[in-house]
Amino acid sequence: MAIIASWIPPSPEHWKLMNHLWQFFPLFTIAQWVVTDWYPQGKTSGLSRLNLPGKMAWAFMETPAIVVLLYCMFTIPTARLPWANWVMATLYTIHYIYRALISPLFLNPSMSPIHPFIFICALSFQIINATCIGGYLAGYGPISAEDWAGTAPRIAIGIIVFFAGFLGNIYHDDELREIRRASARAQKQKLEAQGERSKEVKVDKVYRIPENGLFRLILYPHYFCEWIEWCGFWVIGGLACTPARNFVLNEVSTMLPRALNGRRWYVERFGAETIGSRKAVIPGLI
Repeated sequence: MAIIASWIPPSPEHWKLMNHLWQFFPLFTIAQWVVTDWYPQGKTSGLSRLNLPGKMAWAFMETPAIVVLLYCMFTIPTARLPWANWVMATLYTIHYIYRALISPLFLNPSMSPIHPFIFICALSFQIINATCIGGYLAGYGPISAEDWAGTAPRIAIGIIVFFAGFLGNIYHDDELREIRRASARAQKQKLEAQGERSKEVKVDKVYRIPENGLFRLILYPHYFCEWIEWCGFWVIGGLACTPARNFVLNEVSTMLPRALNGRRWYVERFGAETIGSRKAVIPGLI
């Protein structure tokens, strides 16, 4: 049963059209280079009656990545898929189980509110991206062992790169989480000393500059590591895996201007001397 007839899961014709058009997504991200002071999410979120609770909004806008991809994997195939297809689908699912569910709902002490515009954009991105990747892996890309013949070394390298990026992403995410955990502990100790144990501790807008890992060199190492992760995913699929290529380019085009604008935010908040020689997202370059 289709969720949206001939679109989710996509028919071969609609998949080809969607995958072709998806490569032009970076053109839409040009707006981020123009509108640099408005990004209503995270540290730059503002007050709005329309704002959605950060944790739940994040989970709902990212979870379709898992649902749509797996739906394609179980509804499109007409024959047994090669093991490599399932390897890529599994890696994609592992990433989004962490990103969409574990991180926001169980690990993050708090998350800033998210504007509905950001929610809709992110939700649309995940649905389209998962449809393109899911369609490729489920039957519109390699469909036999022969299609993957001789690629075991490339797949192994890609998996290593993927997990290097994935673990780096988790590590640097946790460095950011520790800022709020430490603030919450300090507030709790202060309240207990004042005899106000029942008072709520809030850490929604607590910011510092982490000093560990790649934070010594760049301000957005979690972005950088995620790019490495998806480059590894692309390596597994090979140059012919256009959905994986599109994913890498679309992520970079979306996240790079946010990182550069974020660096300006850090300079304004903490001062150029404190930021020092740290780049935004690529060590020694940008």
